[in-house]
Amino acid sequence: MLPPQLWTGVIRRLVPEFGSFAFEAWIEPLHVRVEGDELCVLCPSVFHRERVRGRMLSVIERCTEAEAGRPVKIALGVGRATRRGDSDAKPAPQAQPAAAAADRTAPSPAAAGGAPEQTPLPYSFASFVVGPGNALAREACLAVAQGRQTGLSSIYVAGAPGLGKTHLARSVVAEALRSGARRALYTSAEAFTGEFQTAVRGGGMDAFKRRYRGCELLVVEDVQFLPGKKATQLELFHTIDHLRDAGARIVCTGDRLPAEIAGLDPRLRSRWNGGLVAELEAPDAQVRREILRAKAAAGGVRIPEDCLDLLVERLRGSVRDLEGALIQLVATASLLKRRIDRELCEAALRKVQPSAGAGRRVGPEDVIEVVAAFFQTTPAALASRSRRRDVLLPRQLGMYLCRRYTDASLTRIGRAFDRDHPAVSNAIAGVERRILERAPLRYQVEALSARVEDRLGPAS
Repeated sequence: MLPPQLWTGVIRRLVPEFGSFAFEAWIEPLHVRVEGDELCVLCPSVFHRERVRGRMLSVIERCTEAEAGRPVKIALGVGRATRRGDSDAKPAPQAQPAAAAADRTAPSPAAAGGAPEQTPLPYSFASFVVGPGNALAREACLAVAQGRQTGLSSIYVAGAPGLGKTHLARSVVAEALRSGARRALYTSAEAFTGEFQTAVRGGGMDAFKRRYRGCELLVVEDVQFLPGKKATQLELFHTIDHLRDAGARIVCTGDRLPAEIAGLDPRLRSRWNGGLVAELEAPDAQVRREILRAKAAAGGVRIPEDCLDLLVERLRGSVRDLEGALIQLVATASLLKRRIDRELCEAALRKVQPSAGAGRRVGPEDVIEVVAAFFQTTPAALASRSRRRDVLLPRQLGMYLCRRYTDASLTRIGRAFDRDHPAVSNAIAGVERRILERAPLRYQVEALSARVEDRLGPAS
């Protein structure tokens, strides 16, 4: 019989073997259990399993043998843990959808109070690249998630879109659940407003209050959308007050500081300013380099150093800008069957950094028309509640392309698809992740992109 703690010792041996980035990208997501004389290893996707089998299994077997003192059989499968926070599960014989393979510790749509289409992605503090501009926010959120900082119960994280607010917010909930919290809720200001209005109209305020005032941790994203909603602001203020008195933890995010949100209830502003306010800044050169390396490693891609230098120098915006450029580069290399080099890097950058004065005048509705025509469906179908794959994938790609080709906010894109802000954010993040992993999807995205560019073109 193998000792139950065997994998812990193997992990210590694997870190120096692979390095931090490859370890976080490929080893950390594994779910492992000891079964008799066998080590059962679950991977989150088929792509992940094949990458581990082809490039890492021999090292894992060697480290496991060294730790156990004898050869150990390792069974690779695809699946997820069967209980929240439990890594003990048998390998599933067949692949599961990527969304289903997400970490069980992430908040479910029901727990988050969002639309059914919200499938949380496996965010974690380990995959959040830290630098001078985000270190305070990251450490404060981790401390609150683990409940180890006495007196720090309320955090407000401010930052422009694409700097990591959602990554931190989702990581807080996932870490809190891993650390033993039983009631951790994640929502957006928009979803909170919708639930509140439904509760008021339907006489369900008692259930609404039990849900939000009975949790140990509440995370509310994008509070900049609250101005103009007086009743919702008042209810959120009373909810926060109740949770503070009960010793619960609260994390809120917004795209600007509380003092800069016009029309915000002064009491809410005072509550947020009374806790820790942490501001996210655009990543510096070192952090940009680490982010690009980590994202590339997560997709099994190696970026040459001279290409990294070029990307770091030319891309000075948000994390989302970095991801967009990396996806463009990887997709181009895959489609053209070329190795990634400086020339290809320059070509990819020209696509994501149009020359001055060539900005596009494109709205979400224009992109939706192109996507609907490409998939031989209608804009109305993309905005329907259908979950069929022939509608779901075009809808997600449409959201991604709206983000890529328009200046519309996630809220405006959501309105065009009759979805809320978190559903749009999840769809975009899911497409970005799968583009790095799945060649067929890269072909579709590039074909769609060409049609958008051909039909709409740059503004004169």
